[in-house]
Amino acid sequence: MNQQEIDVSIVLPTYNEEKALLPVIEEIRDALKDLNQSYEILVIDDNSTDKTLEIAKQLADRVIKRSINGGAGAARKTGIANARGNIIVMLDADGTYNPYDIPAMLELFPAYDQVNGSRDSEQGTLKLLRIPAKWFIRKLASILTNTDIPDLNTGLKAFKKDKMQRFLWVIPDGFSCVTSMTLAFLCNGLSVTWVPTTYKKRIGKSKFKAIKDTYNYILTVIRIIMYFNPLNIFLPLSLIILIIGIIKSLYDRLYGIGYLQQSDIIILLTAILIGILGLLADLIVVQSKSHIIDQSFFIKEEEK
Repeated sequence: MNQQEIDVSIVLPTYNEEKALLPVIEEIRDALKDLNQSYEILVIDDNSTDKTLEIAKQLADRVIKRSINGGAGAARKTGIANARGNIIVMLDADGTYNPYDIPAMLELFPAYDQVNGSRDSEQGTLKLLRIPAKWFIRKLASILTNTDIPDLNTGLKAFKKDKMQRFLWVIPDGFSCVTSMTLAFLCNGLSVTWVPTTYKKRIGKSKFKAIKDTYNYILTVIRIIMYFNPLNIFLPLSLIILIIGIIKSLYDRLYGIGYLQQSDIIILLTAILIGILGLLADLIVVQSKSHIIDQSFFIKEEEK
């Protein structure tokens, strides 16, 4: 079947999901049985060490095996590069997401560039850490992007392939990849929306590393904003330091030693320099946005 004959690609990144892959693909087939668009199920095996690859070959329309284990983001980028559909739907192959929400998500195209499933619960391990950490990072991202984001790191996503291809260079290889996909669209003025979806306990063992992945999650938010909207980072920081400098200068002048100290001048100059750096960074981003498409990032893997 040629690429032009496929409307939708369902991309399943997998790594050691032998217990979950069968029910997940069966649910997808059942959910899309009345879909009036052509689709394919594309499994990206991230060099699994169990029977995931063998099961995928029996059930999926196409299977691509990565030669090395690169991480969740690496598998997703491979899937995007090799998908034949104009619309790509991506979900985890661990049984946590509800495939029956996919038809409703597809109905929102072409009006939107990206549609995300907003989960109704947190089913992962270490909830005492994950819930407050995700809430804080989501609120930070909402402020920095001026968008109300109900679910920042959902793994159930649908998007236009040609739009996402522009940002493959910025997608990391780890778990924070889905966060980057959302922020890249928001920071570049593309239309993004969310639909409610149920979230279930995963089948099998979680690969989430609490401290490392949370740390990378925070860095991802800051990094993506810096890439595309640096003023949203530099300007608030500059204003905060400037206000602190003004307050300290007034206090030293009126209630302290009666004149400005060297520390007051250093704080004020720091605020000004950060603001100037932000303006320069913003200028560089504006000039370079027209050059973000680079086909060299679309490395294809061998199809099995």
